[in-house]
Amino acid sequence: MTDIQPIPDIPALDGEAEAAARARQGRLTKPPGALGRLEDLSVWVAACQGVCPPHQFQRVRVVVFAGDHGVTAAGVSAFPPEVTAQMVANIDGGGAAINVLAELAGATVRVVDVAVDTDEPLSQAIGAYRVRRGSGNIAKEDALTDDEAVTAVEAGRSIADEEVDAGADLLIAGDMGIGNTTAATTLIAALTSSEPVAVVGRGTGVDDAGWARKTAAIRDALYRARDVSSDPLGLLRVCGGADLAAMAGFLAQAAVRRTPVVLDGVVVTAAALVADRLAPGARAWWQAGHRSTEPAHTLALQHLRLEPIVDLGMRLGEGTGAAVALPMLRAAVATLASMATFDEAHVSDNASGAEGPPAGGQERSDPGIDTGGQERSDPGIDTGGQERSDPGIDTGGQERSDPGIDTGGQERSDPGIDT
Repeated sequence: MTDIQPIPDIPALDGEAEAAARARQGRLTKPPGALGRLEDLSVWVAACQGVCPPHQFQRVRVVVFAGDHGVTAAGVSAFPPEVTAQMVANIDGGGAAINVLAELAGATVRVVDVAVDTDEPLSQAIGAYRVRRGSGNIAKEDALTDDEAVTAVEAGRSIADEEVDAGADLLIAGDMGIGNTTAATTLIAALTSSEPVAVVGRGTGVDDAGWARKTAAIRDALYRARDVSSDPLGLLRVCGGADLAAMAGFLAQAAVRRTPVVLDGVVVTAAALVADRLAPGARAWWQAGHRSTEPAHTLALQHLRLEPIVDLGMRLGEGTGAAVALPMLRAAVATLASMATFDEAHVSDNASGAEGPPAGGQERSDPGIDTGGQERSDPGIDTGGQERSDPGIDTGGQERSDPGIDTGGQERSDPGIDT
């Protein structure tokens, strides 16, 4: 086998459901836009499901793709390669961070050995899609053969089909593999035409010498991949790995199957960049769960035009950042589906003659209530009797020059995204 099976055209999200969801958001008992990003997320879920209001997720599956990378021999990681196999066992036993966070968020976890460097997989089920024992050292050799690259992509597609056929209505891809951020960063640098020094991060926490070794390895891998930079499958073969190839196939096939995905960190997002080349338009079915501390992750998200749901400085992988974001996605669905409309609650909306703009210049259904919940006799006077230039913002009687300051007092470059 020298080429992947044709990937069908990616279906578009449901435009009618999207429009209905936006219209319903405008009728709920709140000022327009008051729930911020939750409103956009709820509209996205409705468009993915093709129904408004959307259904709460019933079977969320986290699939952790595990694989070792020969480039660890170059000293690019703070941990030895045997940790990959040990963590596969830990995830299978329920003791990893992803197990804890997934359970809290109402998701279940599956770990898949695609290329762990052991004689045998941990179990037959975990190793059912094993492609090889570790991927090659991308600084010196190809990560995979032609056939292995195709086999890995097809493995990911099959795993996505299995999960969707079993009832998964939301998927999360996670990663586990010492050295995988080196391969992921190489893919991102190749696909974005970036210099290694601009995108290389600390991964598992390497020191300055380790960072220099990692940068050199990525530089060498990029040089080796210079002739395949426009070929997504070629990049997976030359400077990716079996785990990254499987993730790319998984993400592409999820979109084919009309199943939304929450992306995790730099490794999964590198695979997503490749997947969107393999299956143009697949990105519409994805949300970025979080932003990791890896510089390459921010760059990849920018190229995919995805805005992370949370930004907590996480860099673990495994799917943990996406798992942390999952409750917010659930909250988005719940508010759109379960909140009352103005008509249902017999609450006057902003078409009834109410006056006064809220924060950000949006109309409020009741201009006589300030952000602290106190009644105001005049929408332009705060509860301390002082005139305010912006009646919808003051939480303690102080004027704010920039409504993009969050409640912790930190400046935000975008009023809707907390840095």
